[in-house]
Amino acid sequence: MRAVTVRPGAKDSVEVGEVPDPVPADGDLLVDALAVGVCGTDKEIARGEYGTAPPGGERLVLGHESLGRVRQAPPGSGFSAGDLVAGVVRRPDPEPCGACARGEFDMCRNGRYTERGIKELDGYGSEAWRVEADYAVKLEPHLDRVGVLMEPTTVVAKAWEQVERVGARSWFEPQRVLVTGAGPIGLLATLLGIQRGLEVHVLDRVTEGPKPGLVRDLGATYHAKDVEQVISAVCPDIVIEATGANEPVLASLTGTAPYGVVCLTGVSPSGRRATVDAGAVNREIVLQNDAVVGSVNANLRHYRQAADALAEADPAWLERVITRRVPLERAAEAFREQPDDVKVVIEF
Repeated sequence: MRAVTVRPGAKDSVEVGEVPDPVPADGDLLVDALAVGVCGTDKEIARGEYGTAPPGGERLVLGHESLGRVRQAPPGSGFSAGDLVAGVVRRPDPEPCGACARGEFDMCRNGRYTERGIKELDGYGSEAWRVEADYAVKLEPHLDRVGVLMEPTTVVAKAWEQVERVGARSWFEPQRVLVTGAGPIGLLATLLGIQRGLEVHVLDRVTEGPKPGLVRDLGATYHAKDVEQVISAVCPDIVIEATGANEPVLASLTGTAPYGVVCLTGVSPSGRRATVDAGAVNREIVLQNDAVVGSVNANLRHYRQAADALAEADPAWLERVITRRVPLERAAEAFREQPDDVKVVIEF
């Protein structure tokens, strides 16, 4: 069968080639691929920046944003042929740390976890794949065109869970949210904020293209002004930071209402420098009882939360979040240089 593979550490080594057909072990689902999404992580692996092939192998099958249809399921697994599913990315380490042992493998403490399509496990970027039934999550049938957004939705589902857990240290009834960045992560974070009944504001740089309309169609408010000006006007109780850019990150730290929560989801490239009044930042966070938390990856609980969120969303709106679709034979096009807020999907 065909698959999208890369030689980890080798720049521009992505290719579509033949790999062995999957052989399900006991308890595995056999799944026919429908699509995989391509994100910044995949592009970084394609550039040779990181990624690890399975032990003893030279190439890694890419694809951690999965969507497929079950071909074969073991009895009693809770799945049936024809079910729409996504596969979980991360697996706990073989001798689990305390977090992994409790199912919180997204919070692994020793770094010995593995990840499909990223670290030591082949991904879902093949015409068929197998996945343990315990690491598959069912999606509603009407999401067959857009369920590939499941994995990025898990990232923001976890972010929202983290915000709510931090807020629960005391009375917490937030009203206003600022999402910085209107790429796929920012848009999905906005969706989950609207589903919570909150007043959501979204900040991005562009004034044209699909982003303003996507935000407005959710019932949120779009801003393309200076970040300091927007934060001052909105005075958000919550900030979901999805850019990783210096200015919105730093402005978020000191721009919330008292007892605010900032969740950082954007990953900043190294080497970016900024002059910061560290004393003022510290004073603001301490005296206002603010909290800042970083969030990445997801566990099974977040996948189920994401499946519920997507089931409630308008599929036509979700379809518009996907910028471009390419067939498997042209998969290499999905990894070419382009902004990370462009959502490209490879279809099988």
